[in-house]
Amino acid sequence: MKQGMHSLDHISWERLEREGSVTYPCPAEDAPGADVVFSDAFPRAGGRAKFSPTRPLPPDEPVDADYPTVLTTGRLLEHWHTGAMTRRSRVLDDLEPEAAASLAPSELGRLGVAPGESITIATRRGTITLVARSDPRMPEGMVFVPFAFVEAAANLLTNPALDPFGKIPEFKYAACRLSPAAS
Repeated sequence: MKQGMHSLDHISWERLEREGSVTYPCPAEDAPGADVVFSDAFPRAGGRAKFSPTRPLPPDEPVDADYPTVLTTGRLLEHWHTGAMTRRSRVLDDLEPEAAASLAPSELGRLGVAPGESITIATRRGTITLVARSDPRMPEGMVFVPFAFVEAAANLLTNPALDPFGKIPEFKYAACRLSPAAS
């Protein structure tokens, strides 16, 4: 990452191990990191940001007969990022102690699964089994899995394909297959 992001200059593995964490950008080996990433200017000639228009692209892995459902991952109100901090909060972890797969009520009906029962989510990269949660706000044909739970490693299922322009992994869309969990 340092080869493409000069804002990570002056942050080494040794320093991270010694200090525990260092924010970026960091102006020198012995300086603390900045509180704001881009305070006065962007790291470009002239200091101005460059916006580039883009057109939405189709997903790298469309749904098909074998994997007819869309898997999307994301944060929960109670747990964000990897849960490294929020999972240590007893109050937050008591509210959401485990990962659950959220589906539209009609999807649960199609599967013959009641809320609270387990489902298996399979992609071309792996499978996980989670408790099913009914969520009327979820669209049909989609399942949501939070990624803040190491014991339910949702990102093992996601598609690592990169956007050709932004080079961002396609973690928000993967074709999957749902089934009631084996008893």
